Amino acid sequence: MTIDCKAYGAWMKAGMDMWMLGAEAGTVMALRMTRIATGGSAGAAEAELMVTEKVRAAIELQTRLMTGALGVTPLGATQGTLKHYRRKVAANNRRLIGTPRKPRRPKP
Repeated sequence: MTIDCKAYGAWMKAGMDMWMLGAEAGTVMALRMTRIATGGSAGAAEAELMVTEKVRAAIELQTRLMTGALGVTPLGATQGTLKHYRRKVAANNRRLIGTPRKPRRPKP
């Protein structure tokens, strides 16, 4: 039995991306809970935004899955899903800590 090293490496990267998503999401959860725990209108707005964003992200992902935008292989769908949620988590992290978004590099 032979192991396809290229596929193995791609799945290992997906596993590391999944681990990073968990770590990044934990940071966002802590920041959000701090904001919600302070109460007031900012806390209420954050709680409402949190639910709205989660529903929107799930619908966007389902749309991408149904249109084939995530790819046709299990690895492609996994990578596309992780990329989708990591972008959402990174955007929330930037918003909650007040960091402006980095400009995109032009494609060569």
